[in-house]
Amino acid sequence: MATFPSITPSYGFTKNSAPIVNRTQYGSGYSQRTVFGINQDLKTLNLRWNNITEANSDTIETFLEARGGSESFDYTATGESSSSKYICTAWNKQINYTGRATITATFEQVAEA
Repeated sequence: MATFPSITPSYGFTKNSAPIVNRTQYGSGYSQRTVFGINQDLKTLNLRWNNITEANSDTIETFLEARGGSESFDYTATGESSSSKYICTAWNKQINYTGRATITATFEQVAEA
């Protein structure tokens, strides 16, 4: 299992949650909600490495390209005490000026053995 390089993203990233909930609507406005599955609240991280060195941006891009959008990797999000498994199917590299770049990426948490 690959581990994402230890290059810390810039602050201002977002962490999205969308729990999977089954909802049954009954008459008179009554409803019942239950969580669906044991991995029902997987996270999505929108990350940005702002104005980093070209070498660090190449390291990130090479790592993501090697996974091909399908192979999971371990990543410890800022503020988290342990790593989780993620995939990254889309990222963007912006060349700011000579020797500096910005990478934006979306990491989707996955549940697998």
